Order: sequence, then C-alpha cells, then structure tokens
Amino acid sequence: MAYDEQLAARIRELLGRERGLSEQKMFGGLAFLIGGNMAVAASGQGGLLVRVDPAESDALVASTNARLMEMRGRRMPGWLRVDAADVSTKRALESWVKRGISYARSLPAKR
Repeated sequence: MAYDEQLAARIRELLGRERGLSEQKMFGGLAFLIGGNMAVAASGQGGLLVRVDPAESDALVASTNARLMEMRGRRMPGWLRVDAADVSTKRALESWVKRGISYARSLPAKR
C-alpha cells in the first residue's frame, strides 16, 4: 500500500514553514523531519506514524486510539501508529503533528 498523498498534503499544510523541515521517503511512507529527526509520517501502511517521547508511549496508547509501531515483530516505544480515521479532522491531525514536532525538536539536530 502506498502512503496517502492527501494525508501527506494535510501534514505539509500544518507544518507550513517550520524551521529545519525536510521530507524523506522512509518506512514505506513519506516522513517529515525536523532537524533531521522524524516527527511524523504518512505511513505506507495507512494512517499516521508519530514519533513521541518513549517515556510517554504507554500513557498515549492507554489514553488514545494510538498503538505502538511494530517492526519485525518487535514493539517500538516512541513510535506510534494512528489510524487515518483518527486523524480525519484538522484538530485531531494537528494534535499529533504538534506532538511529533515537539519531540523531534527536543532531539539533537542531525547533520
């Protein structure tokens, strides 16, 4: 499955002229990076992939419809999957995008 280009366009619109923004194809989707660190992605498996503080992963999974990303059968704290239906409104998408940006900004920039 290819990533949702409409979702990517909605993310791009929210990011606007965010300082240090770049885009890169990764994880079968289109990732949006801040300072070289992934913040969010339009996932190739559908929906949104959001990078968050690993220490907040369990609380976010418990309090939202997000779930931990799995890679090769391994659950990945700090990487959350959010279904497309759960980011169908601008407000819902913006909440996740802001969370991803905030965490990406907290990391040292990559060169």
